[in-house]
Amino acid sequence: MPTLLIFSDIHNDWKTLERILSVEADFYITAGDQVTWGNGLDRCGEILKTRGEKVWVLPGNHESASQIAGLCDRYGLNPFHQRHFTAGTHQVAGLGYSNPTPFDTPGEYTETQIAERLVPFADLQPLVLVCHAPPYGTALDQVRPGLHAGSTAVGDFIQHYQPAHFFCGHIHEAEGVSIEIGRTRAHNVGKKAYLLELE
Repeated sequence: MPTLLIFSDIHNDWKTLERILSVEADFYITAGDQVTWGNGLDRCGEILKTRGEKVWVLPGNHESASQIAGLCDRYGLNPFHQRHFTAGTHQVAGLGYSNPTPFDTPGEYTETQIAERLVPFADLQPLVLVCHAPPYGTALDQVRPGLHAGSTAVGDFIQHYQPAHFFCGHIHEAEGVSIEIGRTRAHNVGKKAYLLELE
């Protein structure tokens, strides 16, 4: 029964990252924004490499895909952006970057770009989907009451394809929130992290 430890938005909080990695799991998935504005990736890599090939890394909106690919290459980690792997009977797929933000960060896609990059995951069953961006208009993307900042494309994919599990980060204010979207169990993990046990 494989276990996945999923977390996000460390933003250079290395003590928290070390604490998360002290938990035993078969796979460690970091769903983006390990750092802020791309600064500190080597320090991050030094910590992540303690779990080595068990670690899968997404770029958030504060990192570029090429920065994360380089990090993984240097420290023996797995780049997870637009990729998937098998864990037990499940397929686990990842898409980094966020929908556009007001801050012009390095890792942003248009909604059309997000939708196009999710298409290859549509036929994976049963699916655990990990994105940096949360689905728009839910408790997972609420910055404050009435203000939502997630991705419509991510939301549309979940509604249509109903992955078994969905994990995201990006919106710090929604950290630790769990909801159901149809049959999908969905979580904004943030630094609180989430240990998923698969059949």
